[in-house]
Amino acid sequence: MIDVKATLNESEERMEMAAMFLEEQLARIRAGRANIAIVSGVRVDSYGQMVPLNQVANVSTPDPRTIAIRPWDKKMIKAIEKAIMDSDVGITPENNGEIVRLGIPQPTEERRRELAKQCNKIGEKAKVEVRNVRGDIKDRLKKAIKDGLSEDNEKDAELELQKIHDKFIKKIDELLAAKNKEIMTV
Repeated sequence: MIDVKATLNESEERMEMAAMFLEEQLARIRAGRANIAIVSGVRVDSYGQMVPLNQVANVSTPDPRTIAIRPWDKKMIKAIEKAIMDSDVGITPENNGEIVRLGIPQPTEERRRELAKQCNKIGEKAKVEVRNVRGDIKDRLKKAIKDGLSEDNEKDAELELQKIHDKFIKKIDELLAAKNKEIMTV
């Protein structure tokens, strides 16, 4: 027989993963503000191995328009610049011999709208995943009736599942609203 509590916990966990994925993806979208998450996916060739940028340099945001990358080994500056150019960051790095700087350009109105659309697409994917989890768990609960789960317990579990679903859809909407506000703020 199905363990209703464990099934609901699993659904909540899977929905949480969808929300976390969305949060991670939104952090990587450039909204005109410097954010070290923009370069979190950059991998640098360090002595023959590809390692994350934060393992060969200190990454910081000295002001809202600049990301500063200070390598621990000055010989790594060229490799860091090359890694940034090869990545999908889309910003040309500048260096002064000690620090690599990324100037975050102010996006145009049109670009801001494109970014907002992009965020909404990613958000919709997360919502679809949450809905798929709900559908999957609902099917499991329906099948569990045949295995001996009472209809009352199944209805209670479905109501609980719907509450979990609504909570995560609300969380996704809040994340999207916050990101859209950040993008549209000049």
